[in-house]
Amino acid sequence: MRVGSPKEVMEGEARVAMTPDSAQQIQKLGYECLIEKGAGRPAGFSDEAYERAGVAVVDRGELYANVDIVVKVRPPETSEMGSLRRGQTLISFFYPAQNSGLLEEARARACNVIAMDMVPRISRAQKMDALSSMANIAGYRAVIEAGNNFGRFFTGQVTAAGKVPPAKVLVIGAGVAGLAAIGTATSLGAITYAFDVRPEVAEQIESMGAQFVFLDFKEQQQDGAATGGYAAPSSPEFREKQLEKFRELAPEIDIVITTALIPGRDAPKLWLTDMVAMMKPGSVIVDLAAERGGNCDLTVTDQKVVSDNGVTVIGYTDFPSRMAAQSSTLYSNNIRHMITDLTPGKDGKLVHNMEDDVIRGATVAYGGAITYPPPAPKVQAIAAQKPKEKARELTLEHKRAQETAAFKVQTRSHGALLAVGTALLLLAGAFTPPSFMNHFVVFMLACFIGFQVIWNVSHALHTPLMAVTNAISGIVILGALLQIGSGNWLVVTLAALSVLVATINIVGGFLVTRRMLAMFQKS
Repeated sequence: MRVGSPKEVMEGEARVAMTPDSAQQIQKLGYECLIEKGAGRPAGFSDEAYERAGVAVVDRGELYANVDIVVKVRPPETSEMGSLRRGQTLISFFYPAQNSGLLEEARARACNVIAMDMVPRISRAQKMDALSSMANIAGYRAVIEAGNNFGRFFTGQVTAAGKVPPAKVLVIGAGVAGLAAIGTATSLGAITYAFDVRPEVAEQIESMGAQFVFLDFKEQQQDGAATGGYAAPSSPEFREKQLEKFRELAPEIDIVITTALIPGRDAPKLWLTDMVAMMKPGSVIVDLAAERGGNCDLTVTDQKVVSDNGVTVIGYTDFPSRMAAQSSTLYSNNIRHMITDLTPGKDGKLVHNMEDDVIRGATVAYGGAITYPPPAPKVQAIAAQKPKEKARELTLEHKRAQETAAFKVQTRSHGALLAVGTALLLLAGAFTPPSFMNHFVVFMLACFIGFQVIWNVSHALHTPLMAVTNAISGIVILGALLQIGSGNWLVVTLAALSVLVATINIVGGFLVTRRMLAMFQKS
């Protein structure tokens, strides 16, 4: 079977669904690969690079006529749908909820359509999650675009020419795009704030060096996991508190990046006209929800506008395409993983298993029938966390009873050990010569005293492993000191060497531990 990638016909789209590297991986699955002439050039992949990877470079008509699987980036135009034939498989972004006409045409042509935007968000499908791949790039590029239109550094600087304050960035929405924007803004040195209606993402935000914006709102919000990883719509009361907090922040913020968008819904309005008016001249707003109307009142889709008070509002919808090489690499890998799942035998034969959660969820048209919307996946995208049971607080009487019981058990065990040890010593003393007992007593004292002296040092001063080695060295030192007064020169020499070596081990252990602890201290 053959896999082919045509050139994107949408104006300004520079991505390509197959790169030379991904084509080589697809060929290992047993497929032949074809690509339209010049399809990869806007993303930096020449026709020669494809030919070196074993890909046939052909015309558009020849590609559609000969391939069994068509891989694309954008949803097909009407002319492209007309090129598909019965039984052919299309893998691309499709957005079936917004493109019912395309869906109906796919049914009429009896072609199979796998929508990369419909891949279920479950752990096994992360490698095929093209929405996350593109959102990651969009979040990064949004910060770069904001910096291109912002008149200052992101990081604060103190120079001989004057002091430059750090930029303050607010990211609204902490999904994949939001987290990418937070990481980029933080790494550039900006003071970064972030808000999300899902309280469970606060730890993620703070772990990336940003400050989570909390609201004074007592009612608990619905867990975002209930909607497959997206944020749930907020109540009117929560929305009012949210807007009130944004109005409070607006005069201080230099850059706002909004990412709040739920697939199939219009973007909620979160940054209103009065908030834009409160911002300082030269501030920047990047609206990543512009394709669905935008989160900002002043957003104009695919345009950059400047408000009356000098605030730049960017509503571009092609952020991934502005980084075409990186986007194509990630998206082609998503496509390649999807084809891998469709080829379980790795024999170049496509098996469209509708019992598979991932394949079924992404398939919107199959065998002349519309299969959208898919059934709910058998595995939840994010398992709901079970509430932790609070540990019952013990009363004073219970604590005393537990301590008494533990003391009795410990006393019995120690008594039994002492009784057994005493009996063994008595037996040894009755049947062994006096010289053996003298050496045996020295050995026991060395073990007991040396081990206890070193082992009881707090582990905050050295690691548990070094505590054991130092304890053994303590045994050696004590035993050697007891033998160093012997009249035999060989015993004295060996004892002195033992003391020297064991001392080096103990002192060296403490020095190494001190250096290790210093690594975790701020100087």
